[in-house]
Amino acid sequence: MTTTPQRRAAVLGSPIAHSLSPALHRAAYTALGLTGWSYGRHEVDEAALPAFIDRLRTEPAAGWAGLSLTMPLKRAVIPLLDRVGAPAAAVQAVNTVVVAADGTLDGTNTDIPGLVNALRDSGVTRVPSAAVLGAGATASSALAALAGLCDGDVTIYVRGPARAAEMRAWGERLGVPVVVAPWERAARALDAPLVIATTPAGATDALAAAVPAAPGTLFDVLYEPWPTALAAAWAARGGAVLGGLDLLVHQAVLQVELMTGRVPGPLAAMRAAGLAASAAR
Repeated sequence: MTTTPQRRAAVLGSPIAHSLSPALHRAAYTALGLTGWSYGRHEVDEAALPAFIDRLRTEPAAGWAGLSLTMPLKRAVIPLLDRVGAPAAAVQAVNTVVVAADGTLDGTNTDIPGLVNALRDSGVTRVPSAAVLGAGATASSALAALAGLCDGDVTIYVRGPARAAEMRAWGERLGVPVVVAPWERAARALDAPLVIATTPAGATDALAAAVPAAPGTLFDVLYEPWPTALAAAWAARGGAVLGGLDLLVHQAVLQVELMTGRVPGPLAAMRAAGLAASAAR
């Protein structure tokens, strides 16, 4: 085992009790032989975030290595950081904060390459078109990932004109041809060769009955609860299904590498830990 100085990291969000990130990161530390590393979870909402970020700046002796961020903090954290990487800035979503050697805070987005890598592992490298369900921070990351995967239009199903305008703007910014459709027509999304669902729990349950006879690939980013009604119906029809754990593992392995400086990341060990933690609930 490699002895290392005391270092700590954590995942922040609200709610956060369901997060599998501690299991994944701790498994990575064990697989990499890193002793003295800890990874926790903290219930932090947007109002409490500035004070928590201040702690990273004022507690150098605590050995902070970095943070993982989930909703609703991915956009709220941006003005609190010293630097934001280009991909994260492009989608206005930071899910990873790394504490640099000089104490400054760097924000990046591992959701984008995590989506790409998870799809690639499942054999999805190019699609003629795609559909995205939802319009939050994860949807913008999905759109960025599709910029390198999709040859045609990406249709995004949203609730309300404000969300529609926002997603059109993201498409222009990312160079992705976007078609925005109202949520009432979301069942049409299921005919796309690749569907990425980025909505909260329960939001797509009503679509389960509309899964086509020969579905393509569904990437449902939820992992709690799992499977979702849509994912279960999709798999029952013989379609390929990726879930939130696939995304979580692929983006987390990149976080571990950024925070520890150790590569390659132990993806297999992290996936096993995530499955075990999920099964134990």
